[in-house]
Amino acid sequence: MRRQRSPKIVATLGPASSSPERIRALFEAGVDVFRLNFSHGTHDDHHALFEAIRQAEAETGRPIGILADMQGPKLRLGNFAQGRIELKEGAKFRLDLNEGELGDQHRAPLPHPEIFAAIEKDTDLLIDDGKVRLRVTKHGDGYADCVCVVGGTLSNHKGINLPNVILPLSAVTEKDRADIAFALQQGADWVALSFVQRPEDVAEGRKQIGKNAGLMVKLEKPSAIRHLDEIIDLSDALMVARGDLGVEMPPEDVPTVQRRIVHACRLAGKPVIVATQMLESMIQAPTPTRAEASDVATAVYEGADAVMLSAETAVGQYPIEAVSMMDRIARRVQANPLYFTTMEAGRMAHEDTNSDAISAAACQVAAQVGAAAIVSFTSSGATALRAARERPAAPILAMTPNLGTARRLALLWGAHCVHSADIRGFQDMVQKAVRAAHREGIAQPGQRVVITAGVPFGTPGATNILRIAWVDR
Repeated sequence: MRRQRSPKIVATLGPASSSPERIRALFEAGVDVFRLNFSHGTHDDHHALFEAIRQAEAETGRPIGILADMQGPKLRLGNFAQGRIELKEGAKFRLDLNEGELGDQHRAPLPHPEIFAAIEKDTDLLIDDGKVRLRVTKHGDGYADCVCVVGGTLSNHKGINLPNVILPLSAVTEKDRADIAFALQQGADWVALSFVQRPEDVAEGRKQIGKNAGLMVKLEKPSAIRHLDEIIDLSDALMVARGDLGVEMPPEDVPTVQRRIVHACRLAGKPVIVATQMLESMIQAPTPTRAEASDVATAVYEGADAVMLSAETAVGQYPIEAVSMMDRIARRVQANPLYFTTMEAGRMAHEDTNSDAISAAACQVAAQVGAAAIVSFTSSGATALRAARERPAAPILAMTPNLGTARRLALLWGAHCVHSADIRGFQDMVQKAVRAAHREGIAQPGQRVVITAGVPFGTPGATNILRIAWVDR
């Protein structure tokens, strides 16, 4: 089974999509990577999902990626005596650390001392995704007096965002540490860190994840955007998590930030996902709005490696239809001649390395001779990453002896991954390449493929060979 598109689809699993039959159906509809949201569910729940995904992988013979998404530090209000209150604009309201006293019309517990340590006068606190906005007028040890700037409903455990405030919090909580250890033991291919504020958060996550999985950073905080280049250097992939990002910065800024992040990741050769509310109306409707279809198309035109579905597949009424719709949008965009014209116009300057020189030459040669595919032999995935950075019109057949690499590359733009045996020599390399290209339905007899690899074979990042070969008639 080969996708007829280069951008990949990530889908979140949940109550609407947790059975083995539904997971298999989602894969067949177009999912390349499954996201497990560790903000919800138990380890037993996630273990069952891991098992079901690997079952689908075994049945289809295709490497499937698994993304374990950590909860991160969630900042929430405490409880109210009546469960909720209505707060009007201009009302005075106090937040404090007193969890023993339930909230009322005048105050509420906020059990996060780090917030009170970081806020200043005129700091804005956004509650429930920004539906309610409070502004600090006075603060002290363990309390903050506020005025309501935007009124609305406050209720138990609603989340709080503090735009432009760097909190003395690690992005890796104790819960995350336990979840990461579990996810790695289960064989997660990617681990995503939530609410990263600074490069040090990424370095802390790396200490636990190591090279056992790809480290993905979710960009949700404006402070992380200010350190974008450093965070990209320290991570293996990024996610434009537009939900919280759109709460903490003006909505009109999100599209330009999204484009900046996608461009920076392409420049670095790191995969990037655009996520959140892409087909939101399909949670309850069988078709999306035209604006949502355009939103998905925009991410594809920008060159994102993947687009992601969240609630649409986790709890929505039409999870299969949402995946099919996203697949059709991506394929329709890629069929537009302007798509690869745009990719060509946005091609990045090359680094002064053998790998970049070979990858750039392979794409140019493939275009010149009309090759059916670029075949990249890779151990670590680095060769395929550099090839995908070029955004070639020819599909990338990534062949690797490492099943973990094949699963991780399921996220990569344009990559069709095949788990293959080690190469024993040049002739073996050519034979494996042309046979796989034909077997996978990428190249027909009489067509050419461009092959890249590194000598010594299996050396990570040592791409130094380019070869043109014919598929046997």
